[in-house]
Amino acid sequence: MSILVLAEHHEGRLSAGTAHVVGAARAIGGDIDILVAGEHVAAIAEAAAKLDGVSRVRVADDAAYAHQLAEPLADLLVQLAGDYSHVLAAASTDGKNVLPRVAALKDVSQISEILSVESADTFKRPIYAGNAIATVQSSDPLKVITVRTTAFDPVSEGGAATIEPVDAVVSNALSRFIGEELAQNERPELGGARVVISGGRGMGNGDNFKLLDGIADKLGAAIGASRAAVDAGFVPNDMQVGQTGKIVAPELYIAVGISGAIQHLAGMKDSKVIVAINKDDEAPIFQVADYGLVGDLFEILPELEQKL
Repeated sequence: MSILVLAEHHEGRLSAGTAHVVGAARAIGGDIDILVAGEHVAAIAEAAAKLDGVSRVRVADDAAYAHQLAEPLADLLVQLAGDYSHVLAAASTDGKNVLPRVAALKDVSQISEILSVESADTFKRPIYAGNAIATVQSSDPLKVITVRTTAFDPVSEGGAATIEPVDAVVSNALSRFIGEELAQNERPELGGARVVISGGRGMGNGDNFKLLDGIADKLGAAIGASRAAVDAGFVPNDMQVGQTGKIVAPELYIAVGISGAIQHLAGMKDSKVIVAINKDDEAPIFQVADYGLVGDLFEILPELEQKL
């Protein structure tokens, strides 16, 4: 049994989520290869080779993969898939973009956002916005799986996998890269931050999100938001935490003015410690919070910042 993990990388660095996906692969068992596809990715391949449990890093270094377009990546994975029993990727924007295409081209079912591994063909995954956990078993010859990275511990560094080039180059007539706009943010990346503080509809407007800045600065936190705050136009959608946003599991999650809708809870309830600040003492968020503070956030936040 052998497993291929699609490495995720951004701006010349290996994504932290890849180590979590390798952790899931180790739980399945067998030889683990990592595919690094992109342009000028030698440094990324070297970082991937250091992950514990990895036997081999396969490198597809070509301009065809420069912008991680789903069409050429999926075609590449299909060409390589014959050597593997499982293909894994993070349940991130990239993973959700590429792996469904692989599953369709291979005529197999995708298993999405696994939370645990029961055996090589049986996995647990959330359904109904995380309110139920389904145990699914696949009889497909190739298991195409996206991994909820917050559910698996990352493997450590210290490995010394071999690095081999992949000769296969695919042609892509289906899509082309036009441009991108990258959000510049000095704060930690939301999906991997140790501390996250999020605001909801209770913040009132976008300007009031500045009340979170001082606390975030002192805690080294990322700032998120509920879907209600995003839909109201308070903040951009890349800050959204929840079922249709980013899934986070930091050491500390502070929910400010967030009622705790099911969709939001699905994105943060695996956080180690949850603190809720809300004026409604019956808000659903208090059902999952370790610590709850009932009161006016416009009074509490300045005092909290001062105490910190």
